[in-house]
Amino acid sequence: MSEKDNKMSHSEAGKLGGEKTSEEYNKDHYQEIGREGGEKTASEKGKEFYEEIGKEGGDKTASEHDKEYYEKIGKKGGDATSKEKDKEFYEDIGRKGGEANSKYEK
Repeated sequence: MSEKDNKMSHSEAGKLGGEKTSEEYNKDHYQEIGREGGEKTASEKGKEFYEEIGKEGGDKTASEHDKEYYEKIGKKGGDATSKEKDKEFYEDIGRKGGEANSKYEK
């Protein structure tokens, strides 16, 4: 085998490096570096950046899914929330919603 045949591609080297790193660090490490990266991005990019990428993601999702998809995920989210939240939670969000709507009715 020639020397060229023994060389690893960048992709293979990256994969091996990533696997080794994941063996050395735990979940807390990755959460911490993710949080730090998120804070840095937020401080550099600002609110408009997140609004734009959110809109792009929403537009892409909307173009790929129909009404039934949104009904299904809405029900799934509602069911999960109802298992975790009590009556007081729903009273509170209902009150907040009523307050917000009353601002527009004036």
